[in-house]
Amino acid sequence: MMRPKLIFAYDPRKTNHVFEDDALERLGRSCEILSRAPLASFSAPDDRALLAQAQVLVTGWGCPMLTPDVLRSAPHLKLIAHAAGTVKYTVDPTAYAMGIRVTHAAEANAVPVAEFTLAAILFANKRVFELRDVYRDDPTRRRAYQLMDEPIGNFRRTVGLVGASRIGRRVAALLAGFDLNVLLYDPFVQPDDPVSQQAELVDLDALMARSDVVSVHAPSLPSTRGMIGSRQLKLMQDGAAFINTARGALVDEAALLTELQTGRIHAVIDVTDPEVPPANSPFFSLPNVFLTPHVAGAIGTERARLGLMAIEEVERFARGEPMLYEIEPELLERLA
Repeated sequence: MMRPKLIFAYDPRKTNHVFEDDALERLGRSCEILSRAPLASFSAPDDRALLAQAQVLVTGWGCPMLTPDVLRSAPHLKLIAHAAGTVKYTVDPTAYAMGIRVTHAAEANAVPVAEFTLAAILFANKRVFELRDVYRDDPTRRRAYQLMDEPIGNFRRTVGLVGASRIGRRVAALLAGFDLNVLLYDPFVQPDDPVSQQAELVDLDALMARSDVVSVHAPSLPSTRGMIGSRQLKLMQDGAAFINTARGALVDEAALLTELQTGRIHAVIDVTDPEVPPANSPFFSLPNVFLTPHVAGAIGTERARLGLMAIEEVERFARGEPMLYEIEPELLERLA
């Protein structure tokens, strides 16, 4: 059986650790790699020549958009294996009409996001970030001891998850090992869904009002843009925490900043809209905000999971087996 011909398209500056030498060697056992150097564009004659031969295209962060014109230049292409999460900004939907299958590594990227979220929830409930600052300002610990006497910590507190995405479900599963009450809002989840065994299904207003920590895991869609606004944020309890590792566009950030500036709630923010806030944004200076530069997803060696998941999918494809993470066209509109 002939091995399928494979090429890559991604930005090496953004994908360090995704495909190390051992990963490429493994991939070479199931496919004929036409070039180990990833394509940076699809316009040069050499790029077009490779596209014309390829049956498998492995993509990643920084891949140029696979437009209908580019796809027509790849008449033998049967599989696009995306070694990253969303394919919305990489693969034009016409790929499906052309019989090209698409798979992604969003499940691999979900692992570190869920881990980050769990840590953020546990730290937020213990008010760790505030205690750090209080201790710095008062080494006698008097103010720290006062805060420790407040009803904080991780025993019988309530965590609200907004969205039963692959990440939201992972977080719910991780929280099952703690003495926490978990709420979940997702209009697509039915009562017989297995996640209902790990979380109480409630509406969004109830979740915002009852939770000590609210963590957002919904996809970024036109229908979810600004889904958490001023009214929802005002429902949060005094001292509650708001965590966003999903997308900044899900939140009315002006309303969030207004609420944070009162000092009534605090937040762990990993994503904003725009992706990099203006230099004078209060997100950078508010003492009750822990801001990180979109690091909840795969960074450093965690990126190797992305490459491994893509490789395993390509191997299954090469053997003629069903793939585990193929994207069905009808689900595109609900993906992040």
